[in-house]
Formats: sequence, structure tokens, C-alpha cells
Amino acid sequence: MSIMPPKVTFRSHFTLILLALVYVFSFIDRNVIAIVIEPIKQEFGASDTQIGLLTGLAFAVLYGVLGIPLGRMVDRGADRRKIIATCCGLWSLATMACGLATSFWQLLLARMTVAVGEAGGMAPSVSMVSDLYPKHRRSTALSIFMLGPQVGLLIAMVVGGYIAQTYGWRTTFIVFGIPGVLIAATLWLFTRDPGRGVFDSEEERRQAKAARDIKAAPQIKSIFRVRAFVLLCAGVAMTGVVGYGFGIWAPTFLLRTYEMPLAQAGFLFGLSSGLFAILGTLFCGWICDRLIRRNTRWQLLLPMLGILISLPMGIAFLLWPQTSSFSVGSFNIPYAMLFCAGFAFFQSWWPTLTFAAVSHLLTSSQRAMGAAFVNLFMTLIGAGLGPVLSGTLSDLYTGSMGADGLRWALVTVLCLLLIPTLLYALAIRPYQRRLEQLDASLI
Repeated sequence: MSIMPPKVTFRSHFTLILLALVYVFSFIDRNVIAIVIEPIKQEFGASDTQIGLLTGLAFAVLYGVLGIPLGRMVDRGADRRKIIATCCGLWSLATMACGLATSFWQLLLARMTVAVGEAGGMAPSVSMVSDLYPKHRRSTALSIFMLGPQVGLLIAMVVGGYIAQTYGWRTTFIVFGIPGVLIAATLWLFTRDPGRGVFDSEEERRQAKAARDIKAAPQIKSIFRVRAFVLLCAGVAMTGVVGYGFGIWAPTFLLRTYEMPLAQAGFLFGLSSGLFAILGTLFCGWICDRLIRRNTRWQLLLPMLGILISLPMGIAFLLWPQTSSFSVGSFNIPYAMLFCAGFAFFQSWWPTLTFAAVSHLLTSSQRAMGAAFVNLFMTLIGAGLGPVLSGTLSDLYTGSMGADGLRWALVTVLCLLLIPTLLYALAIRPYQRRLEQLDASLI
């Protein structure tokens, strides 16, 4: 009896779209707090450092650490669809709870619950997307999935800013929590897990099946023996510090520096960052799938170039003269927003291409754990320390620089991008060697 070869179907595309929507709302629920920092500060009397804790460490510690055991469950055969749907429902309910908080500490607890739920979203989703499509289409599929942060940021800033200004910051959390519950139910009821390594060769599946019975400690050890993986984790951590430190505080920078209304700041930052990050994500996945056919080093060379080019763009956004602007109809737009758009376009390259690189570096029985560890470094160090570092530097610089304290705090944080640029460059050759080793093991 012959076995039908796996193929991409409408169900594959439908599942990918739902997983992308899950990721969209995870980023909305995670980042909408950035547009309501000022009203939360005013209501609860919090400092920039406390807000950094609320937006950073309180979320990142639980999110990053819990992702590891959940990734292990996935690699050992748990139903990824059920894990993702359950966690999506949990963090969506917790987001609504943020809108009901009556004190800073209640809000902190609700944010921590959001983190518990979101810990089960990223790694299982990356693993599942990797099994929906063959290798030569994986970067494009992951680039669509990785639109989540960009679309989420766009909606959180534009729609969130409007809702917060019109109806209050509490309503913003409640409104954004509801769709996640509906998406979770749809994912549970109308999709299925495609199975592990369905597009892999027979030898790859045999090796992956044998690897699933390995205990957690040896499996983790084998993953971290991959030098390119270690370098990428370090690079992701440092890039995350900058990305989260900048992204959480940039809307507040616009409010304080340009004295914009809440809705206008959300609209401009969301449109420039979200829209151009979407374009950057789609472009990098498309161009990478073509370039790696010539040379596999482009999988890491492209994100390295994106990080390097984004640095001067971000600094120009922060330092461009406040009085320099142009008009679109009756809407006055600072020229600085053009550099914000450029920063978002090139910064969007590294998450998509890094997770695609990890899917190539590891076997199908290691991908969820690998993605969970990348997520751990990105969130525990990046999301955990980035907002806190920016907030603490802002408090520190404000004492001597006044209103420009936040501006120079963000400039300081942006300069850290030089470190991941070097780390990605160092990972290129080990990455190519690892791919050669994996190919040789299948002969």
C-alpha cells in the first residue's frame, strides 16, 4: 500500500493564517501598554523605572522561562494546536484583566499572567509552521508568520492610541483581549497538527524519532553544542534589548518631545513602524529564499546587514530637529518619522531570518526547544532588560538633561546594536559548517 507524499493544501494556508493571527494578538496584548504608559503613570504615580519593570522584567521572566518546558513538551510529541489555542485563550483573558486593575501591583500581576499564557505561543507555532511547508518554502512561510510583531505593533499603536484617548486606557486592554479568545477557539476547532517532519526525508525522520526519547538535559546540551546557535542566541539577546527598549519607549518619546496627543503619537509611530516592518518582513523572506539557493550564508548575512543599517536610521529619528516637518493634507508629520520607518524596515529582518535559520540548524525533534531558547534569550534579556534599561537611563539622564533625558537614553541603547552585528558575522561560517554536517549525516 503506497503512502501519499505530503503536500501543501488549503488547510496548510488556513492554519498558517490562524497561527499568524495568534502571533499578531500576542504582540498586541504584549505591546499595547507602550501607548498607554503616560496615563498609567499619572493614575498610579509610577516612575520610568517602575514602568520599565512593568513592561519588561515582569513579563519577560515568566515568558522566557516557561517557554522551555513547553518547547520540550512539543518536541516530545504534544499536540501543538491544543497548546497554542489554550495559551492564546489564557493570555487574552489576562489582557482583559489588565483593564480591570485598580492598583499598580494588580496590573503587574495581570501582566505576569499574560506572560504565562504567551510562553506557550511562540515556540510551538514556529515548530508547527516549519512542518506545514517544505524546506525551500520555509523562510517565506515563516516571514508571513513573523508578520505578527509588525501587524500587532501597527494595530496596538494606531487603534490602541485612538481607543485610549477616546475611551480610556482600561477599555483598550479589554477590547484587545476579546479577539484572542475567538481565535483560540477557531484554532482548536478547525485545524489539526500536521505531524513532525512530514516534509523531511526518511532518514531525518528516523533520526528525529530516536532523538525524542533523549532526556531533556542531553538534548539541551546537544543543541548548545551547535556553535552557530549559541552565537545567534547571544545576537538575539542584544538585538532584543535594543528592539524592546526602543519600541516600548518610542511612543512616549513622541508624546514628551513633540507634545502630540495620544492618538496622533500612536497613529504616526504605528503606521511608520508597523507598516514598514511588514514590508521589511515580507521582503526579507522573499529575497532570502532566493539568495540562499546561491549561498547559504545569506540566511545570516541579511539580518546582520539589516541590524547595521537600522542603527543610523534610529539615531536620526531621535536626533532630527523637532521643528523640521512636512504636511499631508492638514496632518503635520515630523521628518523624523521617515527615519523611524527606515529603522522599522531593516530591524524587521533579524527575527524572521533568525528563526528560519534555527529551523535549518536543528532537527525536527529539536526545533521547538531551539525556538524556545531563542525566545528565552530574546525575552528574558531583550524584553526583560531593554525597557528597564531605557527607563532607568531616562530617570538618570533627566536629572541633568531635563526633557531630553529619554531621547539620550534611547540613543545610548541603540548604540548596543554594534554588538549583535559582530555576533551575526561570527555565526555565518559555523552556520554553513553545521548545514554541511547535517547533509552529510543523511548520506
